Parts: sequence; C-alpha cells; structure tokens
Amino acid sequence: MKTRAAVLYKTGQTPPYGVSRPLRIMEVELDPPGPGEVLIRVRAAGLCHSDLSVIDGSRAREMPLVLGHECAGVVEQLGAGVKDLRVGDHVVASFMPSCGACEPCIGGRPVLCEPGFAANMAGTLLSGARRLHGDGGPIHHFLGVSAFAERAVLARNALIRVDSRLPFDEAAIFGCAVITGTGAVVNTAGVPRGSTVAIVGLGGVGLSALLAAHMLEAKAIIAIDLSDEKLNVARILGATHTFKAGDADCAKQVREATHGGVQYAFEAAGSVTALELAYRVTRRGGMTVTAGLAAADQRASLSYLSLVSEERTLKGSFMGSAVPTRDIPRYIGWYQAGKLPVKRLLSEHISLDQINEGFDRLAASQSIRQIVML
Repeated sequence: MKTRAAVLYKTGQTPPYGVSRPLRIMEVELDPPGPGEVLIRVRAAGLCHSDLSVIDGSRAREMPLVLGHECAGVVEQLGAGVKDLRVGDHVVASFMPSCGACEPCIGGRPVLCEPGFAANMAGTLLSGARRLHGDGGPIHHFLGVSAFAERAVLARNALIRVDSRLPFDEAAIFGCAVITGTGAVVNTAGVPRGSTVAIVGLGGVGLSALLAAHMLEAKAIIAIDLSDEKLNVARILGATHTFKAGDADCAKQVREATHGGVQYAFEAAGSVTALELAYRVTRRGGMTVTAGLAAADQRASLSYLSLVSEERTLKGSFMGSAVPTRDIPRYIGWYQAGKLPVKRLLSEHISLDQINEGFDRLAASQSIRQIVML
C-alpha cells in the first residue's frame, strides 16, 4: 500500500530545517505485515532528540530512513501468528523490540535485547525485513518503529495494548519520554520517599523524571537547565529549587543549597557537560544516573578518586530500565489516577508537513514535546 511519510535521505544538512528541509514528505510503499508483525495506523508521534541526533548527523544511521520512534496508533492488520491483538486495538510502540529468547530477555531486561539492538542498528524490523520502499529501493526503519508516517509495520513485541479511552497524543509520550524519565527514577535508581533529587536537562525525559520524583515525595527536587522557560515549567511541576546550568558556579550553588549535594542526580540532556555537572552535584554515597544519549565519540571526565573514596554509584539507564509490557500500562494507570500529570509535557500539535519546522523548535529548546497528529 501507499502511505505518506517523512523520509530522511541525508544527514547534517544546514539548519534552519524549515529552509533546508531534510525530511521530505512523500508517498512510499509499505508492505503488509509478515509473520509476527502488525500494521498500525499511526495517530500521534512525538519529536525527540533521538530523532534530531540523526538529522544533525550526531548519530550515524543507514539512509534513507523514516524517523520517529515515539507513537500511538490503531491496529489495522495482523501478520501470521499474531493472536493476542485485534484489529481496532489502541497501541503504544516500544522502540526496543524484544525477542524473548536472548539472555537479557530471559533475565527480565527486554530493553537490552540483543537481536532487537542488532535490528535497530541495521535499520530493519526484528525479523530482519524492511517493509518500506521508495523509487530507489528499500527505505530503512528507525528503531523498529518509523512513526513519522501515516502507517507503519512493527514487530508484535514492539507494541503494547493500552486503554482506548486515552487520547492518542497523551498515549504517544509514554513510549519514550515517560518510560525513559519515569523509569530512570523508579526502576534504575529506585528512589525512595523523602530523598533529595537533581535533574539536569528539562526536556520530555527530564521533566518526566521530575514528575516521578514528585510523585515519590522527594523532599528536595533540584531542576537544572539552560532555559529560563523550562526552569519556570519545572517550578510549576514541583521543583523545589531551580538553577541555571550555564552558571560557572552552578554545582557549588546546588551543593550549598542541599548541604553537600543530592542523593540522586539524573542527567537527561544527552550532553557530556550535563553528565559531569550531575556527577558534581551528587553527594558522598549518592547515585548519578544518565538517561541521555550523547554522540558515540563523546567521553566524560569524572573523578576516579571520588567514585571510590566517596562510594559513589554511576549508572546508565536505557529506556528507563523498563519492562515495557509492565511499565507502560503501569505509568498510564498512574497518569489516569492523577499521580503523574504527563499531559503538562505536551507542547505544540503539528502536522506531518510541519515537521521540519518542528525540529527547528526542538533544536532551539523552544518546546518540550511536540506531537505530530496523523
């Protein structure tokens, strides 16, 4: 079938993207789902820095490809062997498909699935197939989703059925921003009630982490960012203190305000500078968690002595250390119960034709979460 999609043919084009237009809106051919796959009608898709990092060339991927990995939609067709979904089900995509058989999957860590990672890096579905085609041949999938399109084919294990009463724009952000930020706090760090928490980087992931810390009744929530506007949002969402990341003595200010630093610091900017700052504001015996994704060649400089002598913990958190089939419905339940007000993260609603301009706003930190409505 034919479907409209935003196709990236070349990375590193000069911004503003509203002028250079790296994403071309065009009709592509989409094959029907193969065994163990599902065709969905995409209804809402979020713009994320992981997409932007491919557009600007920070992260290498095979071209051409259809970006987009945070989405919600409706099941339209089932491939052979798919018995546990029905046409008409509402679903949220997981950008890490899980095979269910490799060592991480068996050990309860499906977001570290080895075949899923290999497929994502190759630009294929979990089966190894590419279901997207253009005039010049195959088009690659992005993280097994490729949501910047009217329709998409995904592996069955990359879809989570959700409550059909949940609006699609709200459902979409649970697939990346919420599962990553909330999961970093709940799963990776296991932040207990009454803790002191700092969050460096206040995009969709960082503010999701802030909301989770507030839900868990952290006694101090320190929000750190370069943007005054985002710091204002953080205060509305429950931050007890806010600091400008660009201040030369930012770490000193935080440590003074918290009497030596926080017990848990989260880096959500995908920046080496942000990670180093998060480490410096962590107190003795504390934990620094990084949920951002910097370019592959980036290296951080941290104090070896403090890691040992202060018994620090430095942890990575990929996709919130989640079990998506467990955590996405759980986080939606918290949202519906009023405990995790993630709707406040939604910024603009845009059309597929406005997507290049949307990435200009994202690159300029002018939005938290823009949603393409399809």
